[in-house]
Order: sequence, then C-alpha cells, then structure tokens
Amino acid sequence: MLTAHTIKILQSLDKKKFRQKYNLFLVEGNKIICELSESRFKVKEIFSTDPQKLDRTDAPVIQITENELKKISFLKTPKDSVAVCYLPEEEEKREDKDIQLVLDGIQDPGNLGTIIRLADWFGIEQIICSEDTVDVYNPKVIQATMGSFTRVNIMYTDLVEYLSKTGNINIGTDMEGENIYTFEKPEKLNLILGNEGNGMRPETEKLLQQCITIPRFGKSQSTESLNVSMAAGIVLGQLFSK
Repeated sequence: MLTAHTIKILQSLDKKKFRQKYNLFLVEGNKIICELSESRFKVKEIFSTDPQKLDRTDAPVIQITENELKKISFLKTPKDSVAVCYLPEEEEKREDKDIQLVLDGIQDPGNLGTIIRLADWFGIEQIICSEDTVDVYNPKVIQATMGSFTRVNIMYTDLVEYLSKTGNINIGTDMEGENIYTFEKPEKLNLILGNEGNGMRPETEKLLQQCITIPRFGKSQSTESLNVSMAAGIVLGQLFSK
C-alpha cells in the first residue's frame, strides 16, 4: 500500500526542482522498465498492479491497486507499473562523437523525446543540450523516448563555449542553406537544432560553419516550416544515406 507521503513525493516528480531535491525520476510501463536493467540507471523501487509480469531482482517490486497507480502516474491512461529511479551522477564531458545532435533551447518535451528516439535509431550516442533545453528527466520526455534515453548520453552545457571549442563542423538549418539532398556530409559534425518558435539564438548561429535546408516540393505556402523533430528525422535520414 502506498502512503500519502510517498504519493505526494511521487506526484511532485513532474517538476525539475523536486526531481533534484529527492534525486529521483519516474519511468512508466513494463516495456521501458525492463530496459533499465541493461542501462546505467539504478532503480529504487517499482510499484506495479501486476508484479508477476516484471522479472526484476535488482529492486523491490511493490503491488499496488489500479486506483493507487492513477494517483502516481503522469499518463492519461496509466500503464501497469511505475519505476522510481535515481538520477544518475553527472558525468564529465565525453569526447566528441563523429555525429552529434546539438539542441539550442528545445522546450517541448515531446520534441526532445522524439529527437532522442531518432538519435537512438541512427546510432547517435550523444546529444548536447543548452542549459535551457527541457529536462530529459521530465516524465513526458521519458515517455516519448520509449526507452531510448537509456542508450543515448544527454549532456547540458553552455553551448557557445562548447561549440567554439568542438573539433566537429557546426551545421545548422537555414532557408538559404545548401540543399540537404546534394550536401556533402563532413566526417565529423554537430547538427544544431534550434528552439521551436525562435530557432537558434544569434550567438549560436554565429558559430555555424555550414548551413543546410530541406527544400519544399509542395506548392502550398500555408506550411511555413517543419516541426523540429520532423526536420531532424529528414536531415538524419539523408545524412546517413550518403
């Protein structure tokens, strides 16, 4: 049975300040929870309406009712289990990877989660985020990654400092950039994706070394731009086809 105190703590984990205060975040659904055992994330405990479906020996599994699950879940339709995980220790900056995604002020949790899934799909091991990018441990981000957060390293840093020192070529999207379908991919690159409404900030834009664009083939002018995660998928698909 869940105590009122435990429920209150778990409900507070939708906010970053409480995730940091308690050093915890939530993962929902048996499928994603099962992937945690092969990752660097440590599980404190699991609350489940059907513990027999979880084959876990690394953390206690506590049976709860459907009603209790609804109280601690952040999903409109709660799944079978909720895992309470420890936030990992901050790692020192890893070496640049040959292809990296760099996110400048991405705010929508769904976009960040989808971009992490894309990175996982294309084998991109590392994403560099500006300090104001939405927190990867936001419950909506975690859910949108569908488990990919366990396989992609996410780092938050001062982008201007980082991009001015990186050994990779900094590439961004721009309406006047080179056609992505004829673009010659550098061996080592940072693909920079900007904020949903404002794009990348001027100080980031100044550090771009090359610009690319996704040409419009449709005649309609009502679609002004692509969603940032859609654009990322198109660009990555083309880069990896070369």
